[in-house]
Amino acid sequence: MTDKARLKRLGDGTLIAYASAGSGSPVVCVHGALCDFRYWEPQLRGLADRHEVLAPSLAHYHPPLPDTQLPAFGWRQHAQQVLDFIQACGLDRAHLIGHSRGAAVAWQAAIAQPQRVRSLTLLDPGAPQEAGLPAEAEALRAQALALLDAGERDAGLACFVDSVSQPGAWKRSSEAFRNMVRDNAATLAPQLADALPPFRQADARALELPVLLLDGALSPAQYRDNAAALSAWLPDARRHTIAGASHGMTFTHPRRCNALIGQFLAEHEG
Repeated sequence: MTDKARLKRLGDGTLIAYASAGSGSPVVCVHGALCDFRYWEPQLRGLADRHEVLAPSLAHYHPPLPDTQLPAFGWRQHAQQVLDFIQACGLDRAHLIGHSRGAAVAWQAAIAQPQRVRSLTLLDPGAPQEAGLPAEAEALRAQALALLDAGERDAGLACFVDSVSQPGAWKRSSEAFRNMVRDNAATLAPQLADALPPFRQADARALELPVLLLDGALSPAQYRDNAAALSAWLPDARRHTIAGASHGMTFTHPRRCNALIGQFLAEHEG
């Protein structure tokens, strides 16, 4: 994974690190939990032939920056940062892509300012529906925090990563991926204390944007359920379930993901 980043100062003074590649219509990629701009390396390579791909690290995530004006950690702040980043880059609109928690953040940004968004792609969208998270998911997250608090960093991170993917996902991950997660370990506690709002049918029905939904056939049910619900609610949605893929589909199945995303973006350039 590359660790090279550029810096952008947002209107509120927050300094944001980001990676970029390519030229063409702009695409902004929003990472999820325990990740940063490095998560999008396969898309920075795979979509850059036709697009300017921009992948910011949201505030508090790697890399650490000499910034004394960090906002509070929260989905509201991160959604606003996505919109401020689009503006700071001098863009009127951008295609917006989000994964997991980042999909929920991208969703909130699109709801707040749909005029800034050309299209929306959500991969394993990771907010609870109105009934909330399953009890088993809540218990695993509590276990992950307890392990981190006890100083068992890798065990706690493995617990969380496995809970959002499959048992053994952490062990099967590349060392580069595990190092990225380790670099962002300090964000897990504030993230879990900042409950994401549920996806709501009323919001979806009012969102007049083209939306691509990608979920993994082996992803936990909560992500597939979110994709199914949003697909039914949204006025202009397309859904694909990627065979053999789980939550980290952009890494494990990058060609398939990039092909689906690239085709979708090409159809919504107007």
